[in-house]
Amino acid sequence: MSTTYGTFPGSRPRRLRTSPAMRRMVAETRLHPADLILPAFVREGIGAPVPITSMPGVVQHTRDTLRKAAVEALEAGVSGIMLFGVPEESKKDAAGTAGTDPDGILQVAIRDVKAEVGDDLVIMSDLCLDEFTDHGHCGVLDASGRVDNDATLERYAEMAQVQADAGVHAVGPSGMMDGQVGVIRDALDQTGHEDVSVLAYTAKYASAFYGPFREAVGSSLQGDRKTYQQDPANTRESMRELALDLAEGADMVMVKPALPYLDILAKVAEAVDVPVAAYQISGEYAMVEAAAANGWIDRDRAIMETLTSIKRAGANMILTYWATEAARRLR
Repeated sequence: MSTTYGTFPGSRPRRLRTSPAMRRMVAETRLHPADLILPAFVREGIGAPVPITSMPGVVQHTRDTLRKAAVEALEAGVSGIMLFGVPEESKKDAAGTAGTDPDGILQVAIRDVKAEVGDDLVIMSDLCLDEFTDHGHCGVLDASGRVDNDATLERYAEMAQVQADAGVHAVGPSGMMDGQVGVIRDALDQTGHEDVSVLAYTAKYASAFYGPFREAVGSSLQGDRKTYQQDPANTRESMRELALDLAEGADMVMVKPALPYLDILAKVAEAVDVPVAAYQISGEYAMVEAAAANGWIDRDRAIMETLTSIKRAGANMILTYWATEAARRLR
């Protein structure tokens, strides 16, 4: 039998895909439960968890079920929990005073979780006014109805102090006010909370994918946040925000949303020597759950593929509503 040599390829990348064991051995990106952070909502004045209809499987927790969720996340190997408070509607006002009330729902929730898990789980808190204002914006408004940047910074400084007093390990200023990281860092340091970290929402875009989150926090927002969140068209702007946040003392930085902005995430990760987070937001979660419910995609594979892509792009930490579920699967 005659053989013609040189006809077929000598380099065959498929050799490294021949079996699950081979693929596992040569994998370039590995997810670990410790990469994951669970965002969680706790609502004031409810006796049982309230399902979020646009986010199947996610609820507004009671204080008791939040404690349980924190323990489950810890047992699954998740590294952190990011808390969002949902006050009673009657407690919302123009200044978001429930956000700086030591007995407000978010501060109470921080204390609850701290009492349950101590320092074994990194307790993070959303540092923003949007959940607590009757107008739904992330800051206080001026006479013309625009968000007043510098007046809002004063409120953020107060929020940082009460959240730190409640026992939080890291604050997440998400309002995209100019100078917010520096003001919060100073407020923490001046009140004896030098050890509390700042996770800067460095590149937070004015995204269409936040829709389900508005239901999750009972948002009162009218209009949009385009005057303070970033324009989805811009890249250089995110790098400018990054430089400012680092100069102001950010310990960690974040890109939000995740999947529509993997290019931004990769640029940020390449540019810094601090940990980088990405937030897989409500709309990203809802799309996968909705498509899976219709039988259009394999839900479990899609979850892990999206998380892997975020890690591959450079995220050290991923905030995801699937954190506990994915961590259990990874273990």
